[in-house]
Amino acid sequence: MIRMRHVYKIYPSQICVLSDVSLDILRGEFVYLFGPTGCGKSTLLKILFCEERPSEGQVFVNGIETTGRRFRKIHHVRRNMGAIFQDYRLLRDRKVGENIAFALESRGYRPREIARRVQEVLQWMGLSERKDDLVLALSAGEQQRLAIARALALDPPLLLADEVTANLDARTAQGIMNLLKEFHKKGTTILFATHDAGLIKQHPFRVISLEPIKPTTSSPENVPLEER
Repeated sequence: MIRMRHVYKIYPSQICVLSDVSLDILRGEFVYLFGPTGCGKSTLLKILFCEERPSEGQVFVNGIETTGRRFRKIHHVRRNMGAIFQDYRLLRDRKVGENIAFALESRGYRPREIARRVQEVLQWMGLSERKDDLVLALSAGEQQRLAIARALALDPPLLLADEVTANLDARTAQGIMNLLKEFHKKGTTILFATHDAGLIKQHPFRVISLEPIKPTTSSPENVPLEER
């Protein structure tokens, strides 16, 4: 499902956030990407989502190498993914239900199925009564739940989740974890970035740990090669 080999990410400011990362995630796994803020978890997910390019290394998603210079299949790769990032990426001037419907329309769902899925995922997230409200009227926690609902509505084979339970109350976070585990049981591959060791202890799955990298102005060839 996912393979990364000797991946580096160095931004133009010469800040290195990923150093020699190699990992494999099999189809159907639930894997935590664990580490403190600033260790590169979000950057790694964005590379998998084809939103960022690594400075060096190879990345394969569903057998497709996404790091080649001639790679042009971004939409093809993303069609098999759901992604939940910390900035939510909602259509803020549209209604709650429209945000989910738009995502489903873009994947070719028919109107009747869209209506059913919208109602279903809003119920999962406790947002049914906010269906016709503008996103701008939602609290931060409600927007977070809407972003999760939109991703799950697509029933993706691969789900990238970036700190999706952060800033939520314990009951809501527990409900979301239970829901993700249900998707996992049905075969969804989940890569879940978190800094919350307690969450991992409560819901144990395989853990890949990332550590912060000391500031460097070195090129990838001079960054210490260290398994992360």
